[in-house]
Amino acid sequence: MSGRSRLSLFVMTTLSIAAAPAGPVQSQNLTGADPQAAGTAVGRAMEAPVNTRPVAQKWWWRDNWYENGILEAPVNYEVSQRDVSYVNPADGTEVPAILYRPKKPGRYPGVLFQHGRRGLDMLVQRLGKRMAARGFVVLAPNVYDARFIDKFPLKHDYKTEGDVNAGVDFLLGQPDVSTSKICLYSHTRGGYYTLKVAVTFKRQKKDVVCYVSFYPHLQDPNASEPEQVYRYAPEIDQLEIPVRIFVGEYEQYQRRRPIELAVSEMRKAGRDARLIIYPGVGRGFDFRPPRVRTFADDLATKDSVMRAAAFMRRQLAPWERAKPAAKKGQ
Repeated sequence: MSGRSRLSLFVMTTLSIAAAPAGPVQSQNLTGADPQAAGTAVGRAMEAPVNTRPVAQKWWWRDNWYENGILEAPVNYEVSQRDVSYVNPADGTEVPAILYRPKKPGRYPGVLFQHGRRGLDMLVQRLGKRMAARGFVVLAPNVYDARFIDKFPLKHDYKTEGDVNAGVDFLLGQPDVSTSKICLYSHTRGGYYTLKVAVTFKRQKKDVVCYVSFYPHLQDPNASEPEQVYRYAPEIDQLEIPVRIFVGEYEQYQRRRPIELAVSEMRKAGRDARLIIYPGVGRGFDFRPPRVRTFADDLATKDSVMRAAAFMRRQLAPWERAKPAAKKGQ
């Protein structure tokens, strides 16, 4: 078996969370090693995953649901948004952004959402709003408008990394942010931006406590083709904060392979990293427009947002700031 096949089997064993549509089942693992689920690959007929792991190893399992029918209740808030801007002190560039927060008065944990190669268009803006609806103050920088870059750029402008980094300070300075640290949340090329913020700009642990990304580009976009396909960005080896990554089963090969390899290496190093693969969906499952959305897209989107929010809430809980003292007479 090739190294890639073994890696695919490993990832699907440890990370798959839902069954694929009905189909032939591969034979079960009888070797005595950790049970393996069926691997998947683009262009291959889907198969129902084999999963014979003990319940104690199924991290997504909830007895209360299975035995008693009790579903975990989602946190929901109506969301307000306002246009803001801040300055990248490295060169004085003004960065426009959208600040989302629950309409309900109060202070909430901080999350920075970074768009990818598509830019911060109307489809992508929904991603920041959905996370704010879970009870966060979410800053969404628009680094392309800041530097007059058209959407879908091929080349990566390294100066934009500093624009994202400056957003961390702006977000932490908001009076309605309840935490002294934030989480990074992103998709596509935004995953590379936030990786650089955490590692190259040395924000991890100091100001940033977790990394969440949906089908991220985990390589320098300007790197050579072999590096894009066969390697991940070296900063991954220095990423020490907890990580959650979400992808669709039919993610592009040249993206999924580095993601799987990166998560595998982080886990080998003993880090808190988890990759969740959703069967039956491909790239962009969380922002595809209604006319082309599938039932599987919606299931994957709702589940991933809930899991990402719960993960970030747990990581940020220890960093709640003390409530401001009440003024006299109040």
